[in-house]
Amino acid sequence: MLGHLVDVWERATADVVALLRSLGPDDWDRPTDLPGWDVRAVASHLAHLESELAGNPQQQVEVPEAAHVRGLMGQFTEAGVVARAGWTTDAVVDELESSVATRLAGLRADPPTDASAPGPGFAGLIGWSWRTLLSNRPLDVWVHEQDVRRAVGRPGGLDSPAAAHVVDVLARALPFVLGKKVGAEPGRSVRLVVTGEQPLDVAAVVGPDGRGVRCDVPEAPTATLEMDTETFVVRSSGRRDAADLTVAVSGDPDLARRVLDALATTP
Repeated sequence: MLGHLVDVWERATADVVALLRSLGPDDWDRPTDLPGWDVRAVASHLAHLESELAGNPQQQVEVPEAAHVRGLMGQFTEAGVVARAGWTTDAVVDELESSVATRLAGLRADPPTDASAPGPGFAGLIGWSWRTLLSNRPLDVWVHEQDVRRAVGRPGGLDSPAAAHVVDVLARALPFVLGKKVGAEPGRSVRLVVTGEQPLDVAAVVGPDGRGVRCDVPEAPTATLEMDTETFVVRSSGRRDAADLTVAVSGDPDLARRVLDALATTP
């Protein structure tokens, strides 16, 4: 399982490096869906995290106050962007590519065997296991690749192994969204249908204890949401508000709206 996640991450990083290498000079300053971040900032963030995990020393910088910088994790993330603000774009991509190569060589030579053991570097400090880290990296890389693609108007990559991984991970949060975030009553259910490149049809129901659980698709779910792959990713990753997206809804419109509003589960 861990080896498969490494394979997916390797392909995802190769794809985003190729995309970044192909950008024109004007593309790097284009704003993304992430508040305060342009394409350059997204690339710098990816380079920073892979460099950290590769064990490279990091420049210590002061992070200015900004509306999009929240909490210690937000400051840590922004520090990587600030530290690379004066770099050339080639230097940012070079660091990303070389850091990935270093990490990949290490993971191939000495693969982790205990998925529940603390991950290295910042991952261990925030309580992530190897399983969580290796699942998160292709998710983070691919979702940011999509941020760049939307910013520069070059859609693609929705049929990749990383896309399949991301859709699967995000869909697993449906019971949590329904039971915990929405607080739906016991017995209420929601069906999620994703069409296009990464199709899926899943459902969740709230049990007697108020917790959401995965279930077989019921004959008559309380509410059904249907959207294409890109829309599901954009909403589940919190990139755009539900009101700005095209989603087909049936059943209880109030529950459907509440689930859609709460669907974002990434940091």
